[in-house]
Amino acid sequence: MIDIRFDNRVAIVTGAGGGLGKTYALELGARGARVVVNDLGGGVDGTGGSSSAADEVVARIRAGGGEAIACYQSVASPEGGEGIVKSALDAFGQVDIVVNNAGILRDKSFAKLEPADLDAVIDVHLRGAFHVSQPAFRVMKERGYGRFLFTSSAAGIFGNFGQANYGAAKMGLIGLSNVIAVEGARSNIRSNVIAPVARTRMTEQLLGPLASALDPELVMPLACFLVSEESNLTHEVFSVGGGRYARIFIGLCRGWVAPKGTQPTLEDVRDHMKEIMNTEGFTVPASINDEMAVLMAALR
Repeated sequence: MIDIRFDNRVAIVTGAGGGLGKTYALELGARGARVVVNDLGGGVDGTGGSSSAADEVVARIRAGGGEAIACYQSVASPEGGEGIVKSALDAFGQVDIVVNNAGILRDKSFAKLEPADLDAVIDVHLRGAFHVSQPAFRVMKERGYGRFLFTSSAAGIFGNFGQANYGAAKMGLIGLSNVIAVEGARSNIRSNVIAPVARTRMTEQLLGPLASALDPELVMPLACFLVSEESNLTHEVFSVGGGRYARIFIGLCRGWVAPKGTQPTLEDVRDHMKEIMNTEGFTVPASINDEMAVLMAALR
C-alpha cells in the first residue's frame, strides 16, 4: 500500500501549539505538507498569549526536514482569520487544508453563565472557525480543491452539564461544516467534523482516571486522513478517542403523516407519538433537499 502523503499541500492548523492541534501539525509536516502553525499561546480560558508554543512545533517540523511557519494571530476576529490565511498565502502561495482546532473553556452551570463567557467561547470556537474558513474557502474554490476539518464535541452533540456555551458553539460547527460541504462539493472541497475525546490541558481535569487511555495521538490518524486527497468523505461527523473511530449521524425517522385534508390536533400528535419516535427505517439526509424529498414522498 502507498503511504498517504501531503506533498505540495499547504495546511493551516489552528490551536496547533499543543494538544490535538500539535499532533496534527507534526504529522502533516512529517508527511510533506507545508504547515501554518497557528496558536495565540494563551491560557485555557483564552487570556494571555505567548509565541513559544507555536515556535516549538515549527522547530520540530523543520528539524524533521519539513516546512512550517508560526502564526500568533487570534481566530476570534475577522482580521485575525484573514491574517492567518494571508500568512499561508504569503509564505506558501496557497491554502489546501484548514483544521479548525483552536478552542477555550469557560465552564459554568447554565443558571450562572455570564454573557461574557458565552461570547468568549463562541468567538473562538464558532466565529473563529468561520473567520479562518471563509477566506480559505474562497482560495480553495478558485483552485478547485480543499479540505476542512472542524472540531466539535460530545458536549454539543449529546449535551454535558456546565457547558452550555461550549456545547452551543460545538454544535454550531456541525452546521457550518455541513453548509461548506454542500457549497464546496462542485469545487472538490470536502468538509467533515470530529468529536474527539482526548487528554489535553483543556480536558485532563475532566477526564479523571480515563485520561491515561486517551492520548491525543490516537485522534490524529482519523483527523489527518480526513484532510488527505485519499478521502472523499464529506458532510460527516465522527466520534474518536482511545483508538476507537465511529460515525455519528443525524437520522430522519419515517414519522407519522396526518390524513390528507385534516387539521391535526395536539391530541393526534400525542396519540401518534410512538410512530413519530420510531427509528426503524430511518434515513440520513445529506442536505435539506434530501429532507424535503422525504417529506414530499410522505405527502404523496
